[in-house]
Amino acid sequence: MLVWLLQSVLDGYNGTVMAYGQTGTGKTFTLGRLGEEDTSARGIMVRSMEEILANVSPETDSVSVSYLQLYMESIQDLLDPANDNISIVEDPKTGDVSLPGATHVEVRDERDFMELLRTGEAHRIAANTKLNTESSRSHAILMVHVKRSVLGAEDVIPSETDKSSHFAKPPKPLVRKSKLVLVDLAGSERVHKSGSEGHMLEEAKSINLSLSALGKCINALAENSAHVPVRDSKLTRLLRDSFGGTARTSLIVTIGPSPRHRGETTSTILFGQRAMKVENMLRIKEEFDYKSLSRKLEIHLDKLIAENERQQKVFDDEVERINLEALNRVSEVERNFAGALEKERLKCQMEYMESVKKLEEKMIENQQKHGCDGFMQDKCNGEGPGSSIVEDVAEVKKLLEKEIHMRKEAQEEVNKLKSQLGQCPDSGEGGGSEILKLQKALADEVLQKKKLEEEMIILRSQMLQLTFEADQMRRCLGRNGSANAYGGLDSPMSQVRGSLNGHKTPVAALFEQVGLQKILALLESEDANVRIHAVKVVANLAAEEANQERIVEAGGLTSLLVLLRSYEDENIRRVVAGAIANLAMNETNQELIMIQGGINLLSVTASRAEDPQTLRMVAGAIANLCGNDKLQTKLRSEGGIKALLGMARCGQPDVLSQVARGIANFAKCESRASTNGIKSGRSVLIDDGALPWIVQNANNDSSPIRRHIELALCHLAQHEVNAKDMISGGALWELVRISRDCSREDIRSLARRTLNLSPIFRAEMRRLRIEV
Repeated sequence: MLVWLLQSVLDGYNGTVMAYGQTGTGKTFTLGRLGEEDTSARGIMVRSMEEILANVSPETDSVSVSYLQLYMESIQDLLDPANDNISIVEDPKTGDVSLPGATHVEVRDERDFMELLRTGEAHRIAANTKLNTESSRSHAILMVHVKRSVLGAEDVIPSETDKSSHFAKPPKPLVRKSKLVLVDLAGSERVHKSGSEGHMLEEAKSINLSLSALGKCINALAENSAHVPVRDSKLTRLLRDSFGGTARTSLIVTIGPSPRHRGETTSTILFGQRAMKVENMLRIKEEFDYKSLSRKLEIHLDKLIAENERQQKVFDDEVERINLEALNRVSEVERNFAGALEKERLKCQMEYMESVKKLEEKMIENQQKHGCDGFMQDKCNGEGPGSSIVEDVAEVKKLLEKEIHMRKEAQEEVNKLKSQLGQCPDSGEGGGSEILKLQKALADEVLQKKKLEEEMIILRSQMLQLTFEADQMRRCLGRNGSANAYGGLDSPMSQVRGSLNGHKTPVAALFEQVGLQKILALLESEDANVRIHAVKVVANLAAEEANQERIVEAGGLTSLLVLLRSYEDENIRRVVAGAIANLAMNETNQELIMIQGGINLLSVTASRAEDPQTLRMVAGAIANLCGNDKLQTKLRSEGGIKALLGMARCGQPDVLSQVARGIANFAKCESRASTNGIKSGRSVLIDDGALPWIVQNANNDSSPIRRHIELALCHLAQHEVNAKDMISGGALWELVRISRDCSREDIRSLARRTLNLSPIFRAEMRRLRIEV
């Protein structure tokens, strides 16, 4: 049975082992014996811890211990004796009992646990009676808190552009929290048998009273009674989860063999039989491990960045190599063409010089051969060697024409070589096909780089949402409704700003690395996932007041309103409404929202939305606008007030809280305008039919809703013209209740002062004989 219970604790369920019986029958021996000399004589406490420590991982799991005693209806810390009055805290939603003032010590091995048990036993109160030489005078409670990390299913998202590649999300880490409670009850005793007197008699009375309260609770649960008196004793409050709760409980009853104690033995057995009839509803407590998930996303992001940098370096090296190779080939071609050109030029010059030389030699030879007289004679007679001279001249002319022609051909060859030299850089890069291949490779690399940049932006935005959601989840879990609503509350997203002051958030880092313009450009992306993540990033940026002005100046508000108007997707509308709610916390932005038709757009969105989270965001945005004195008329004319009241149909507490906040802000502005003489006449809220809803929710179980409604009633009552409608609508009785029972002193005083200053309210209270 014990192994089965411990396995349940390791699986995430709560468990309880409790020893009940007459004093001196071996309860402490069974549960708390250390067995330092003989390990086989160890009690259940030591054995349970051995089993738990053997099945947890020191790297991912944790085990912590608290050791307490209930003495004379006072909870005392056995590990810190100075802490002798620990209060019990109950969660109003789940009913879970916790002891925030108790000492929690993390246990790594069995030696640490044995040392804690020795310390606790040394501080436990015991006394010598006729029935037991070491009779426990208090109930000992050992609480073992186990936190184990497990992995959920792994999600895979196929890529739209490349069907062969997939983008895999890491498995979702989960944390299972369970609690093992080991209770060593003090033994019931009859005073005439134990011989207790004086202070020991008072101790015996306290022990018997707490055990009697426990027995009454067991009887009520066994008989399925409508009322279980768990508040009669602190013992029953501590064991609320063990009987009729969500824990797996094992009860050990101890009896004595002596016939003298037959009555006590019978009573103990009957108690055990009644306890066996109690049914518990087991429930596993499992939460997301947001910190671990955030760490894994950061590691995944670092890997992507490193891979991108590696690919970029390879790409740059390849481009540099291709450029160097092309330059070498171009230089070689230039050298070859320059050498060929020089050779051709020298050849032409040599041929020309040889032709000129030959011509000069022939001319000299002719001059020497024919004298001047003979030449004149021949010329006169027209005979002799004159014909040969003519032939020589003709031959010289032919040689000159040939030389000119050769020079032209040489010049044409030079021009051709020059044109080829001008085309050589293109051919030097490996020809047209190589250039096309290179250009295609460059285009592919640019496209791949763009894809990687988009994936990096999406990963960064996912990591933040989870952390914000984790923070918001922790705040929501820890929220107890104690916020001051008198001055008007901020929207839910604005509560993040307090935790971000003084620290550079991942959103701010993304803002610096990517740039606002690039983030806003992603709002118009064709990919729905990219668009949603971009809206989430803008919403988180808008939660910080320092970023709001820059977002509005860059056109972010206009883009968000266009998205809210254009898209029917519920996720986009919800996140966009949250971003607008954050921007609406600034008075200047509120007027811009009004100018761009944002009030009417939010009203239409409220009428179409069904998702509670979307309604909460829209209600938060309208509630922020209701706190602006300049927008009162516009809010009514464009349907903002009616949209706010219409969202009350949802019934979800968070939505109702934002509706109540908006009504309180609007009533406050109306009251201020009436006091300053700006407004006269009945309240717009009463004209639009909000008073019945206000009266109906004035005593709501949710403290935030109730506090906002109480403020709204007080502000409405400050204007005398509303008094008669409030009396006929039943609001007077709520004002009287607020003036008497409200938990907030300032609201209580405001209600009392309003009732005393109004002649109509005073007359009605005199008629009804009500005193404030």
